[in-house]
Amino acid sequence: MAATRRTENEMKLKCSKQLAKATDPLEKLRLKCLARGANGIKGLARAFKIMDDDENRSLDIKEFKKAVSDYGVIMEDEDMQELFNRLDKDGSGSVDFDEFLKALRPPMSGARKALIIQAFTKLDKTGDGFITTEDLKGVYNVKKHPKYLNGEWSEEQCLRQFLDVFDTVNNKDGKVTKEEFMNYYCGVSASIDNDAYFDLMMRNAYKI
Repeated sequence: MAATRRTENEMKLKCSKQLAKATDPLEKLRLKCLARGANGIKGLARAFKIMDDDENRSLDIKEFKKAVSDYGVIMEDEDMQELFNRLDKDGSGSVDFDEFLKALRPPMSGARKALIIQAFTKLDKTGDGFITTEDLKGVYNVKKHPKYLNGEWSEEQCLRQFLDVFDTVNNKDGKVTKEEFMNYYCGVSASIDNDAYFDLMMRNAYKI
């Protein structure tokens, strides 16, 4: 269901090549995130949430720069300032990071977005906006998982491993939001040029 290692490696290579030619600050940041793999954009989203102390879902220029820096992405100060000014459309001195993340996601067709949302909706059986191990039971079959077959892992452990794919390394909370799911598959989508292949991959993975 997740990106394969080959897909991840192809995306990292592709983004690294494009980065050498990129001049637009938003494109540079997008490519730097995707060069880290399908979880790259979601990881930056986590860094933003950590910086948002007052939970107003917006960042000023100082917080914005620190979030990008803390995530380990190196950008010229003038590029970050230009990007911030472009995103601060009302001149309020702050950037709404939900809007920022939408701008940062790679361009994606409406058909691909609809497939991702359809997959999320199918997994979110309770309809509470989160995918948990309870939601996955009966939807994600672990019986062919090698570690389940050899008795090393329980069903719960296999389900948790699936959720961990969508979480960042340092923040595995066992819940996947629609935003996290979308951010992850935006990364996967960026590595797949062929619409028919992406459609087939999503339908086969989630039986939609």
